[in-house]
Amino acid sequence: MCRMLGILGLVGVFVTVAVPVTGQEGKVASPADGHTIHVTAPHVVAGKVMGPYHHYCKVLSPEPVIECLCYESSEPGARLEQVEYIVAKSITRTGAVSLANWNKNWHDHAQEIATGRVQVHDLPPNKAKEVADLVATTDGIIFHLWSHEDMIPSGHVIIAQSVGHVNLTAGEFKKGGAASPAKTQQSGK
Repeated sequence: MCRMLGILGLVGVFVTVAVPVTGQEGKVASPADGHTIHVTAPHVVAGKVMGPYHHYCKVLSPEPVIECLCYESSEPGARLEQVEYIVAKSITRTGAVSLANWNKNWHDHAQEIATGRVQVHDLPPNKAKEVADLVATTDGIIFHLWSHEDMIPSGHVIIAQSVGHVNLTAGEFKKGGAASPAKTQQSGK
């Protein structure tokens, strides 16, 4: 009898562990949940300005680290074309990313937002400004996974870039600042 109760107890543990965690409305929670911040911005892909891409983002950690799923449109059937990681400058500019790597692959969101090309959707203006102010403290890297002209993903991943990206000097990188407006105008972007 004791053995039977022990087996039933063990089965109960496995059943308890195997039961999925559910979110609201009985829906099973998943990593895809929470990509609810909607932003649009164009990107440079293989030297061409494309978009604007519809970013659906969620905060992964408070520094912040943010993950965005980027689509060609906001239509329900739109395909995922890019993933952008948005990471606090306090992480990217303190040894996690080299200056050479940053200039090649990353971009400064304060500089990008200052161009006026980034739009926050579906929030009241004061909340949209809070989102923009937070993101201005970050850098971003964009992985382009599926090009418009390809019928299916090719397996070729391109690092896309923000429109108007400006390379930083060692001093600008170290102090975490965006390039000055004069430097941005000189670059012609």
